Amino acid sequence: METEPWEDELTRALKSQFGDQISEFSIYREQKFLVAHPDAVVPILEHLKLEAGFDYLVDVTAVDYPKKEERFEVVYILYSFERRQRIRIKTRIRDGQELQSAVSVYPGANWLEREVYDMFGIRFSGRPDLRRILLPDEWEGHPLRKDSSILKMDQKWVQENLGIDSGQ
Repeated sequence: METEPWEDELTRALKSQFGDQISEFSIYREQKFLVAHPDAVVPILEHLKLEAGFDYLVDVTAVDYPKKEERFEVVYILYSFERRQRIRIKTRIRDGQELQSAVSVYPGANWLEREVYDMFGIRFSGRPDLRRILLPDEWEGHPLRKDSSILKMDQKWVQENLGIDSGQ
């Protein structure tokens, strides 16, 4: 991924506030992002909302890199209506490592974190009601993990719950 450095008033303020808790400020294809230590994510989100006008949490998602020690990259996408600017806050975590929930900063993170949990198995601490949101409660596994076979899981669930062979 070919990136260019991102440096402006916002990055200088974030560097001043969070120091080495942010390891990278970059732009990739005109998309600005920073990479933060997992423990710093919620304080950074709070700072961006209250001090920099990033009032909308667009999405929380993840990427699975099963061969890396820090297997998951969790990505928060923020938007500022005032600035007309979108930024991404990324963090990297090991399998089984929990992230602090962002629900206290952005209440809309509730459903987004549940989706990340449902699809990847990433847990968020300090939040209400962490349970599946898209798949049935009895579904086994997390289908967006790269070591997961969605066809196998789907066939088992369809057979057990619908009593038919899957169309997969």
